[in-house]
Amino acid sequence: MYLNQNETPIATGLKNYAKKNVTHFDVPGHKKNSELGYLADYFGKDVVNIDTNSSKIVDSLSHPTTIIKEASQLMANAYGADQALFLVNGTTIGVQAMMMSVCGPKDKIILPRNVHKSAVNALILCGATPIYVQPEVDDELGVITGMSYSSIEKAMAENPDAKAIFLLNPTYYGFTTNIRDIVNLAHRHGMAVLVDEAHGAHLPFHDELPIHAMGAGADLAVTSLHKTGGSLTQSSVLFIREGIVNPKTVQTTLNLLQTTSASYLLLSSLDLARKNLVMNGEETIDKVLKIARNARLKLKEYANLYVFSDEFKNGDTVFDYDETKFCINVSKTGYTGFEVYDILLDKYNIQVEIADANNIMAILSIGDTQENMDKLVEALIDISTHPKEKTAKKHKLIDLNPHVVVTPRDAFFAHKKAVKIQDAVGEISGESIMVYPPGIPIISPGEKITKEMLEYIDFVKEQNCVITDLADPSIEYINILSL
Repeated sequence: MYLNQNETPIATGLKNYAKKNVTHFDVPGHKKNSELGYLADYFGKDVVNIDTNSSKIVDSLSHPTTIIKEASQLMANAYGADQALFLVNGTTIGVQAMMMSVCGPKDKIILPRNVHKSAVNALILCGATPIYVQPEVDDELGVITGMSYSSIEKAMAENPDAKAIFLLNPTYYGFTTNIRDIVNLAHRHGMAVLVDEAHGAHLPFHDELPIHAMGAGADLAVTSLHKTGGSLTQSSVLFIREGIVNPKTVQTTLNLLQTTSASYLLLSSLDLARKNLVMNGEETIDKVLKIARNARLKLKEYANLYVFSDEFKNGDTVFDYDETKFCINVSKTGYTGFEVYDILLDKYNIQVEIADANNIMAILSIGDTQENMDKLVEALIDISTHPKEKTAKKHKLIDLNPHVVVTPRDAFFAHKKAVKIQDAVGEISGESIMVYPPGIPIISPGEKITKEMLEYIDFVKEQNCVITDLADPSIEYINILSL
């Protein structure tokens, strides 16, 4: 079936609906009345006029039959999938729907421990048992890369009854594993392949980028078009390859989780972003890659800075590298990555994506310009040539292969008690704790708490990081299981 990627069924349908000048006695409560002022003055009349609710004319996200269905078909075609389901609760809801569609209580799923909190929360929702595979760690740069093929092969051999494997493609820092071979291995074992591709919406649209999940044969993949594809924040897509997974099960599961009051602003932005990526993605991403490569060459002259590049590639744990993730190791400046993150914002008015003890990372995407990159490069050069007199305290990454005593779900629903964090060594955690971003748990429910975990928490507290998910906002107490 021929599909015209120039079309935007949802965006066009909303404009046509607005032109009908319907008299509204339905929701939303503002009734598209621009005379109310408070919304139209802030967002503009056009935005208020297309903010609508599900109806026969504009379709329904939970049971699409017209314009949403047509837009979904175009999206699936653009990404090489059999089906695409639009998400207005972010990629988080897609990760949870993927896992719940494949795994039930006590089913095993193989995954790296450096997953986003949404995956851990999905384990709580579906009750699956995590089989964690230790990802490789580059101790010199203080960064986690990917899982080795041999470690995955070993995990599958030891857990032949696992229902699925969960992969990151790419990681937050842009590293990818040999996803095509891993998919083939999993399928030989009868396991479904689920991929968190939150940071890979742009991958299918330039041949110098790593392969994307659907292109590698994955069964389910969730992609944050809002992160690198240009749609509005919170809009994502869940892609389906028919065969191992049942699309009807995925849709039904998603309907359990996702709102019934979908934002048509978000849905139409997915429609428009998809068209732009198909029509202009290659040219735009080509410019972004040139900007990134030129910046890497400039910063290479400064010994205090190390910019990640495809020299990381080793055919295994870093099978490929996404150059739009502009990562810089700043250890030799004497600052931590957390400190450089703050300096960039406070002194230079530059907001980068994330920081860790040793690195910062700026995400480049279709909205970036040479002018903005020049500002970042100049700021980093200034920081590099004025290093900190007293070198900042460093901290080694903690072990990402913890002892899981009980499943995250059992720990979440267990009886708990609060204890001082410093007294929690050897106890079983009843909650998660993490730095956000990136939202990768330092401790997850059901894991045995170690001295190294607590030392790292002390370190990130000293660095004034945003620490989330503990019940105690002062981060003095942690809930442990009352056994």
